[in-house]
Amino acid sequence: MIPVRGFDGAIVAVLGLGRSGLSAARALREGGARVVVWDDTTAARERAEAEGFEARRLDREEAFDDVACLVTSPGIPHLYPQPNAAIAAALRAGVPVDNDIGLFFRSLGHGWDSYDQPPKVVAVTGSNGKSTTSALIHHILSASGRDSQLAGNIGRGVLDIDPPGDGGVVVLELSSYQTDLARSLTPDVAVFTNFSADHLDRHAGLGGYFAAKRRLFAEGGPDRAVIGVDEIEGAYLAGQLSEGRADDRVIRVASGQKLSGPGWYVFARKGFLSEWRKGRQVASIDLRDIAGLPGAHNHQNACAAFAACRSLGLGPREIEAALRTFTGLPHRSQRVGEAKGVTYVNDSKATNVDSALKALLAFPKVRWVCGGLMKEGGLEALQPGLAHVSRAYVIGREPESFALQLVDTDVEICGDMATAVARSAADAEPGEVVLLAPAAASFDQYDNFEKRGEDFIACVEAELAKE
Repeated sequence: MIPVRGFDGAIVAVLGLGRSGLSAARALREGGARVVVWDDTTAARERAEAEGFEARRLDREEAFDDVACLVTSPGIPHLYPQPNAAIAAALRAGVPVDNDIGLFFRSLGHGWDSYDQPPKVVAVTGSNGKSTTSALIHHILSASGRDSQLAGNIGRGVLDIDPPGDGGVVVLELSSYQTDLARSLTPDVAVFTNFSADHLDRHAGLGGYFAAKRRLFAEGGPDRAVIGVDEIEGAYLAGQLSEGRADDRVIRVASGQKLSGPGWYVFARKGFLSEWRKGRQVASIDLRDIAGLPGAHNHQNACAAFAACRSLGLGPREIEAALRTFTGLPHRSQRVGEAKGVTYVNDSKATNVDSALKALLAFPKVRWVCGGLMKEGGLEALQPGLAHVSRAYVIGREPESFALQLVDTDVEICGDMATAVARSAADAEPGEVVLLAPAAASFDQYDNFEKRGEDFIACVEAELAKE
């Protein structure tokens, strides 16, 4: 556990008692704070009270008369589409609002004076690929013998990890919900994977969403920034951070395009990763046969992870060796079975149009299981990937409205996962891929994307058992 510093003897309120909320409450208490808590769910409050925390309703301004800070969970809206009542009350009372990420950064450094090598923090954000990139960085570091911990939006809660040791590295995956509110953001290395429309209601539009991501680079200023520049937002961010073309504090990353100039670049083209510095190529890796990183989108993740690890002093060959032992993450380009020349791939995490497009482009012939709760913006941006689709098998509570947007695509309305998998498996021919890449949220039929992916896997296993 990372004890939270700076609140010894003060009262701190914690709103939301899920994984991050309870973790924050414990870490605050460990650091000497008196903690009061609230969750709208009775069972959550009772669990916290069983651990000795005092429950206090926080939806009135007077509840904050003696409170030094409110700590809120990332899933609770603090601004748009409208702030939670407790957060609004805290703001009216003039009480600062923070989250566990902000508490983590403000509490680092205790006891580091005795270390030969101070620990480092690598923080990864972006619209897509941040989980894979974070896990890949952690895997490379661990495989290379570096002390590494993975936390944040993946792995353990950020305050649940062990205090990093001499020369240790903490790798954090950070969502826009987390970066938007954290009062302290001071990583040593910050990574921006890519940018596409998502969570627009929570950030009041595309500009607000980008501003939330940008805070990771603007609040404290990392020593090194790894920036995906395939989109204009990334190119803009890299330009804002660098002092000139040769400024190697910014490592520009791309997939599908060659980067050139006197700076530091890592890019992938036609399956080959290349590193260039000061106008010269210094490393190259063939990514084409690495099973855990299929497709151009995963090659972009590999470039970002490679660049981050190079900035930490690792050599190209040890990074390449670790890349080849990476097996990927569940629900992200996860190969779950093969029969009669047909491969089954679970990409349930492809919850938006951009990530689904990248999944479609990774395979030449696809039987596509898709659908769910459509996000703002529609499906028009999927058009470049639809040429890879032999047929779409649409699930969800309103599959007809989803299917209507798949122009010039062979579509079958299935409704549920079992039907979609059974029909796609029956139709698939050798060399094709049955791919779950929903391009939609899961909440119309499932609690989360993990549950949806698990259902897909169970249905595939049931089909393969019939063979």
